[in-house]
Amino acid sequence: MRLRLGPAAGWHADTVAERVPTDPEGRSRELPRSGSESFASQDSNEFGRGISFLDAIYGFAATLLIANVDAPPAAAWESMDALAASSVPAQALGFALSFTVIAVFWRVNVRLTRRLRGLDAVTTFINMVGAGLVILIAYTTQGISDPSTADLALPTAFYAANIAAVALCQTAMFQVARARGLERTPSSSRDNLLDAAGALVTPVVFLVSIPIALTWGASAGKWTWAAAIVLGPLVGVLVARAGRRVKV
Repeated sequence: MRLRLGPAAGWHADTVAERVPTDPEGRSRELPRSGSESFASQDSNEFGRGISFLDAIYGFAATLLIANVDAPPAAAWESMDALAASSVPAQALGFALSFTVIAVFWRVNVRLTRRLRGLDAVTTFINMVGAGLVILIAYTTQGISDPSTADLALPTAFYAANIAAVALCQTAMFQVARARGLERTPSSSRDNLLDAAGALVTPVVFLVSIPIALTWGASAGKWTWAAAIVLGPLVGVLVARAGRRVKV
């Protein structure tokens, strides 16, 4: 492999693609030809800066959620009943829900990125699209947590579409990275299919909730989201069992 030193260490500038060990199916993989596009390896400063930037976006998006919680009027503090009748409980619930969602998305992004040997221009772009959608969660949370709009179907549908879009974007990032030979340890097509099936549980549940909310109302759509709590771990167990059976 031929290397050219660039203005920053860690960026490959080779004109010959780097062959990596064959995957479980015996096929050789290639790193992107960085003569035509930039590639930042995991040990480069550019990779660290890019991941730090994404981490900051996730943190900022979670912080923005507090803007959806309005300070209650003075009369609401006179008793617990008055406080419960104010907008605080619904808004606090929306804050807790979306904070948990963003934290889970951040953890998934970390896990997927650790499985890669680096990021190129395409995977970086997909990551940035996903980060932008994460910021949008603060906006769509307003619709489902404000008492004046929480019972409307459209805000519920927008929130569900937002969550599904982020989940699909993260899955797409890893699948594109895998197709471009960026996996640290190449996985077989079967293992990858099982992983993808588990990753698709969340977006499928939230996408299904959209027509339910538009047809039967916001409450029905929101209750549909609870299916992800059950189906996620269940599919995870089934995927793990299927993977073990293949290896035996």
